[in-house]
Amino acid sequence: MEILQDLALLFRYLLAGTGVTLAVSAIAISLGFAFGVTLAIMRVYGGCFLSRFALIYSTAVRAIPVVVIIFLLYFVIASAVDLSPFLSGALALGFSSAAYQSEVFRGAFQSVSGGQMLAARALGMGRMQAIRFVILPQAIRLAIPPWSNEAAIVLKDSSLVYILGVPEILRRAEYVSAVTLQPFLAFGAAAIIYFILTFLTNRGLDWLERHYRILT
Repeated sequence: MEILQDLALLFRYLLAGTGVTLAVSAIAISLGFAFGVTLAIMRVYGGCFLSRFALIYSTAVRAIPVVVIIFLLYFVIASAVDLSPFLSGALALGFSSAAYQSEVFRGAFQSVSGGQMLAARALGMGRMQAIRFVILPQAIRLAIPPWSNEAAIVLKDSSLVYILGVPEILRRAEYVSAVTLQPFLAFGAAAIIYFILTFLTNRGLDWLERHYRILT
């Protein structure tokens, strides 16, 4: 009975960090989505300069470990603009994810038939109007399957903000391990929570994919 009580207290303590994990993930995924879509549009429909910039950003950021980006943002940039560890970590994950999401959406944009753009322009739409109202809705629906993988990766990578002292799930598990000297129990419980969060995220995005699938 005492063991069950200890486990209940452990999970309750770790679950208190779940909100922080979800907040970091939400900010990172949202920023990565907005910036990633913008980069993809620049890559596919931008001129030479914009396309080159998007390519360089995507290539450079994907070549740098996420931990290094977190340290660069926190110790170099955040020191100048006074960002909290929480926001520094979330923004670093977002900028990193944007590079990967840009590749996902670039492929989705290129999967939309070029005739869609021609038809929209023939109806009197401007280039940006055609992208916004015709191409983008189709591209987002096509991108859901690979994008769901990136969302799951960001959720798991949110654990990296523990290196800045952000009290999310992994940092709390580390506290428990140090106090109880039972690392398997502490990190095993954290692994279960991450599994549940990732599983629910994937199932939700699977439903979204089925609901918005483009039928051919």
